[in-house]
Amino acid sequence: MMSPSRPHYLLAILLVILTFNFLDRSILAIALQDIKADLALSDTQLGFLSGIAFALFYSVAGIPIARWADRGNRVSIIAITTALWSGLVALCGMAGSFAQLLLIRVGVAVGEAGCVPPAHSLIADTFSRAQRPRAVSIYMLGGPLSIVVGYFLAGWLNELYGWRATFVILGAPGLLLALLAHFTLKEPPRRHADAGPPPDLKRVISTLWSNRTFRHLHICFSITFFFGTGIWQWQPSYFVRSFGLQTGELGTWFALTAGLAGVVGAIAGGEIASRYAARNEGLQLKLMAVGFAAFGVISAGVYLTSDYRIAFALVALATLGGATATGPLFATVQTVVPQHMRATSIAIVYLFANLIGMGLGPLAAGFLSDQFRSWAGEESLRYALLALCPGYLWAALHVWRGSVSVTGDIEKAQAV
Repeated sequence: MMSPSRPHYLLAILLVILTFNFLDRSILAIALQDIKADLALSDTQLGFLSGIAFALFYSVAGIPIARWADRGNRVSIIAITTALWSGLVALCGMAGSFAQLLLIRVGVAVGEAGCVPPAHSLIADTFSRAQRPRAVSIYMLGGPLSIVVGYFLAGWLNELYGWRATFVILGAPGLLLALLAHFTLKEPPRRHADAGPPPDLKRVISTLWSNRTFRHLHICFSITFFFGTGIWQWQPSYFVRSFGLQTGELGTWFALTAGLAGVVGAIAGGEIASRYAARNEGLQLKLMAVGFAAFGVISAGVYLTSDYRIAFALVALATLGGATATGPLFATVQTVVPQHMRATSIAIVYLFANLIGMGLGPLAAGFLSDQFRSWAGEESLRYALLALCPGYLWAALHVWRGSVSVTGDIEKAQAV
């Protein structure tokens, strides 16, 4: 049996926790159409519920939690917050109105904010710079794995037992994960533990913003979250409305296309970066820029075809391009900033990326869908999602610009 103190055991547990963390969003996406019918909601209300209402509290809560993680016990933080969001995800199934569901989702957001920043900090302190892209890519497999597991299970559970039972069944296991993390993970030693108290938040923000590479990647994440979350949160509803798929079949298709392609892409991105471009973040970022551009172009085809099988094939190709970039991008963020600012740097990225992206992306897609309904009818969502696709080209531009300054910024971070 592998010792709980081993780095790979730590990475495995963090991966499973992240999978269940992201699973919540897959459940919401697959059940969105049924929640709309059950609670009599508009697309704008659904966009608000899955967007800004969640993102605002997720983002704001992330900053104090990350500051705590940069000086406190990260394992305890992950265990406590995992228990919080798991219990509240299960409670979503009890909501009887828009207001009740909104309040529960706010609590879920606060809990989920404690997952990613401490985990990235733990991984960065456990794995070397050369190993980091592969390790972060493995950790970020939680996203596509949540699609494989979440869409398949949530799709069939929702079809067979309804959206309320689906939230309860898939939220409860996180409570066991919280206990497992608390009792089996160990906080690794910090190399900067004797460097004195961490700098105040104002100095951290000033240091990060003066870092050109961090600034470009930060803008990239904000853009990507806006267009990507806007598209992704509404994509299942698009297939229901435009192709008449039931949630069981829909979940299976997403698991086999987006889920598996995301797994392959995440693994490939980490392997390519660690094996062929180790310690060469400039080359990594150039390749990631190409991946983002391809993602945007291919995504548009999903909403231009009248055959759902072709649409799902394009979803797989687009997801492959986007997933390949994720791990190396986050690894570069952790490498390019001073070590004692790692958790906070991720929280700041998520603060703006989620407020701008997760907060406004689904709301923008829902708003556009309502506005297009007067001339597009039931196909309004198709054109709303199509309108968001070119945004990935904008994100790719910032990744490419970050590749120019990354070497110098890493040298400055190491000097600190």
